[in-house]
Amino acid sequence: MIKNDAWISQKATQRMIAPFEPKQVRAVEGMPVISYGLSSFGYDIRLSPVEFRIFRHIPGSIVDPKNFNPENLELTTLREDESGAYFIIPANSYGLGVALERLEIPNTITVVCMGKSTYARCGIIANITPGEAGWRGHLTLEFSNSSSTDCRIYANEGVVQLLFLEGEPCQTSYESRRGKYQDQSEMVTLARV
Repeated sequence: MIKNDAWISQKATQRMIAPFEPKQVRAVEGMPVISYGLSSFGYDIRLSPVEFRIFRHIPGSIVDPKNFNPENLELTTLREDESGAYFIIPANSYGLGVALERLEIPNTITVVCMGKSTYARCGIIANITPGEAGWRGHLTLEFSNSSSTDCRIYANEGVVQLLFLEGEPCQTSYESRRGKYQDQSEMVTLARV
């Protein structure tokens, strides 16, 4: 069953989402933002301003998930103007960011991250990322710019929506099997095997 706003609010008091915003935020200090916070059946998390990395082409190199070369990712500058703080994802490229909120997923819940329609309409596709039962940390988020134009992705504003799916208690949680992405910091975490 998908969990509703009342359940999400109650679990947030137990550190499931921190910081937690108890309603949809659409403006900050009178300026419009891409919405974040609690919704009817989900929670829109924000992109952290700490770090965003873009894949870059290195002639002769291949991105290998079993032997990931961090040189394939280039740190991107956080920019700011009257619209807010943002990173630029070049046309037809792929980038990695990190969630501002820290999550602690209960053992009967799996979280699925879905892209926000505001970004989808600009050609930004958020990879569907799971947060398994017992996982905790800051999610590394993956974005593809499928458009032929560079695109902004705003820090401190909504970037993906979390859906909370409840099931029977699992025999082995992410924490108990010592998952390789447990306790991610507010930095981009690279592929691990």
